[in-house]
Amino acid sequence: MTRLPSAALDDAAWAAAHRRLVTSLQELIRIRSINPPEAHGELEAARYLAGALGDAGIPATVHEPVPGRGSVTARLRGDGKGGDPLLLLSHLDVVPAPPDGWTHDPFGAEIADGWLYGRGAVDMKDLVAMELEVMRLLAGEARAAGRDPASDPVPGLRRDLLFASTADEEAGGFAGAAWLAMDQPETLRAAAAINEAGAVTVYAGDRRLYPIQVAEKGTTVYRLTFHGIWGHGSMPRAENAVLLAAEAITRLVVPLPARLTPVTRAFLDGAIAATDGDVARLLTAVRNGGERASTAPLAEVCLPIYARVLAALLRDTLSPNVVQGGVKFNVIPGSATLEIDVRRLPGSDEVAFEDTIRGLLGPELAAVTDIELVIASDPVVAPYEDPAGLYPILAEAVRAHDPEGTPLPIMAPFGTDAKHLLGLGVPVFGFSPLRQPPEETYLERWHGVDERVSIDGLRWGLPVLYDAVRRFCG
Repeated sequence: MTRLPSAALDDAAWAAAHRRLVTSLQELIRIRSINPPEAHGELEAARYLAGALGDAGIPATVHEPVPGRGSVTARLRGDGKGGDPLLLLSHLDVVPAPPDGWTHDPFGAEIADGWLYGRGAVDMKDLVAMELEVMRLLAGEARAAGRDPASDPVPGLRRDLLFASTADEEAGGFAGAAWLAMDQPETLRAAAAINEAGAVTVYAGDRRLYPIQVAEKGTTVYRLTFHGIWGHGSMPRAENAVLLAAEAITRLVVPLPARLTPVTRAFLDGAIAATDGDVARLLTAVRNGGERASTAPLAEVCLPIYARVLAALLRDTLSPNVVQGGVKFNVIPGSATLEIDVRRLPGSDEVAFEDTIRGLLGPELAAVTDIELVIASDPVVAPYEDPAGLYPILAEAVRAHDPEGTPLPIMAPFGTDAKHLLGLGVPVFGFSPLRQPPEETYLERWHGVDERVSIDGLRWGLPVLYDAVRRFCG
């Protein structure tokens, strides 16, 4: 087998890199870069990264298109003979973390029993810190060769390596990646990009799978306004707008028909080939089930969260998440609103989906309902089947560090900043490599209590990311 780029660094160098990675992640978690913003947390985080890159000899630029909303970009140079750059993309903002239910301070970055706890530990300051450390390692190699990483090519790099860590991803990215794409496109324009949420161990029975994100569903948010009749609460009536909203929720939560996209078929085919027994049988039933496809039995042979993810990848989904109505306990409300989160598969049209909503409501309820489009972004699919592209290199990096693991392409049920790179023609792949124990419910940590990342998982993942970068840029 070809010698891995990471083998050029000795154990002491990797131990030092891991220590720096963990320290950087702790310091980033302690910066309260909450979105919606409390203060200037994103800007503080961007300045922290700019300082860390600067200390490594890498010039960095902090962008502040909106006061307090900071992003940071940087560049390492290759010799220019290998094509367009590779982009290391990440986001700095995190969702709020009410401390109720947490066993550790959400912004304390405490380490306990081999886990680092805190908001952003996996969504996604872990990858921010990993990408920062790859930049530091490469800059150090340039200095060791007598070169200035601020201006000279890094030894062995044939492409430039871009770094962009942005604000506002958790609220649509419009003050972060979207702004950079429109105003500073040279900071993002690349042959391909590495982003969050991929190559994290999933156990199917006793087999280790590493789903690498090559696609994501489109995100659409609708606000439904129900028009009833105002009246006195002592005389109930059917035209109570809150009752209309309740009936709408009942009708909208019926699962939509299943549809197997090419990416999900590729994932299932690969997972079936990599497994056996009940796991392979149940996955085959899902793949062949058509509109009757059910993932429920999978929860018996894998963590239930992964059965839920697969269910979401088989259909357009609709989740009613915000209900508002009423002004006083004794007033029948004549108006109520419902906000619904829709995630659309590739091939699903936004305009047509509004018709789907009206059909689910039925003609009488639809007649008293206004539907307003709040947010819309299209599904994203990267060219994962290109043998000269980034995906094969990502998959090979995983196999090299876990020969018994199986990397597979997958679609994310959520959205990321990848959508903002569509206009620049940059394919984005989710690759934040972590090896974790079978019982860890990784995706349930996202936006949840006790968000945490494995210290050993970071130790495994850093050289995997380094090798992928070196191979694609080399």
